Amino acid sequence: MANSFPQVMTIAGSDCDGSAGMQADMHTFFARKAYGISVMTAAVAGNSYGIHDATALSPDFIDSQFKAIADDFKVLATKTGMLTDSITIQTVAKNYKQYDFGPLVLDPVIITKHGNLLLEQAAYETLRQELIPLATVITPNFFELEKLADMTITTDADMLTAAKKLQALGAKNVVAKGAHHEDTNLTEVKDLLLLENGETFWLSEPYHPTQRINGTGDALSACITAEIGKGAGIEAAVRIAKTLVNQAIERELAVGHKFGPINIWALETTD
Repeated sequence: MANSFPQVMTIAGSDCDGSAGMQADMHTFFARKAYGISVMTAAVAGNSYGIHDATALSPDFIDSQFKAIADDFKVLATKTGMLTDSITIQTVAKNYKQYDFGPLVLDPVIITKHGNLLLEQAAYETLRQELIPLATVITPNFFELEKLADMTITTDADMLTAAKKLQALGAKNVVAKGAHHEDTNLTEVKDLLLLENGETFWLSEPYHPTQRINGTGDALSACITAEIGKGAGIEAAVRIAKTLVNQAIERELAVGHKFGPINIWALETTD
């Protein structure tokens, strides 16, 4: 029967080294036994040392990709990654509202895990206004949570307050990733899950000191997307993603010389 296999989609930039972006999403979809479909928004020339060049795709071509997918496939869940600029974000929001691509997992690629800003202010404001209200799940890192909530976070109570602010912006469920950028004695990473019904859960996993963490956020949001596409509830999908990404960080993969990818193949060992 056509389209009976679970299909999920990523809307993201292409990272040619395969460690992050669309490629990391597709690796994760495959590992979680969901068929991956993609809309490319940009292309990046980079490797484990850094990004060397990038180009954005035109809104017309992005529109064409969306139409081609909608005409043939049954997408059960969708995630976003890097969306480059305001016009790209507006194009994505327009198409997502036009077609049925299932629940949206918004990975708000605004600030790196090290605190470096990735989006210009105008694009950031567009993302807040256009995409957050569409999000079934939003997965900000610590710095993105602070910026989106417009507050400093120093305690667990602060994190919960910030997560509720994101719900007030329209996101239904919030996965708020904990800080791990300052404490050299860190032994665990603790994330917050705030569900649409107000329930909260703290999800803790061991901290693994390594430079091979490229694509961590991509894999987390992609795993959530894959599990939703296969029929899991939000809490179950997030718990699976949190555990499996931790395994992927723990079981290092010797690819590249510096800031390498996480080992997404580790995910295949757990159903």
